[in-house]
Amino acid sequence: MNNVYICNMKLVFYKYQGTGNDFVIIDNRENIFPKENIQWIKRLCDRKFGIGADGLMLLENSLITDFEMIYFNSDGNLGSMCGNGGRCIVAFAKFLGLFDTETKFEAIGKVYYATIKNHLVSLIMNDISDIEIHENHLFLNTGSPHHVTYVENINTLDVKELGEKIRYGSPYFDEGTNVNFAEQINDNTFKVRTYERGVENETLSCGTGVAAVAIASHYSKKSSNNQIILQTLGGNLEVSFDTDNNVYSSIVLKGPATFVYKGTIES
Repeated sequence: MNNVYICNMKLVFYKYQGTGNDFVIIDNRENIFPKENIQWIKRLCDRKFGIGADGLMLLENSLITDFEMIYFNSDGNLGSMCGNGGRCIVAFAKFLGLFDTETKFEAIGKVYYATIKNHLVSLIMNDISDIEIHENHLFLNTGSPHHVTYVENINTLDVKELGEKIRYGSPYFDEGTNVNFAEQINDNTFKVRTYERGVENETLSCGTGVAAVAIASHYSKKSSNNQIILQTLGGNLEVSFDTDNNVYSSIVLKGPATFVYKGTIES
């Protein structure tokens, strides 16, 4: 699809947010969206020159599930799994009438399951068994890579400055990682702030990030609970899981997914 066609294109989009993590979502079941145009995706996510979002998602047809989720970071590049994005696109698919209360969808070559009830979306995430403990942090992949470090006085932290140093530093370098700072409130409650790779800034919430903090907190014995509340700048999320021999399964990310508005934009 060439740039001349794109310049004449009127795009219908939907804006959703999950605890402040916001997304442009497009119904692309007719394959009209130019996925190869990184600059256009970047502009649509730009908060000054476009719609404004932490990421952009396409809902597409699937041969094996109710739909497929294609996720782009706000820098225009294809992203890894996004937990809050997954919950928001489930709410959108519900709006489109693709399912009633339970669904399964494709994302990044894997199948995910989710349920929705009273505007709360519960997303079942992939099992986790590979968790690294280092001197000052933990590292694990909950669909996206996450560096988890525990801090005090999290409210005063310069997340962008510190997160950027870790994201580009050793051992991550150009591939990078998401960086989560967590402060323990009690046995089953943690405050979390996240620097997101691909956004290259702090976001109000990160679904795979809070899942990483919940599992890291249990794995490192900071918490004895298998149901943990994560307080983010955009609101609270809940992560529950089963564990056996340090294998974490039935990981459920639960929280609100809210429709913001529908619009059209021309390029």
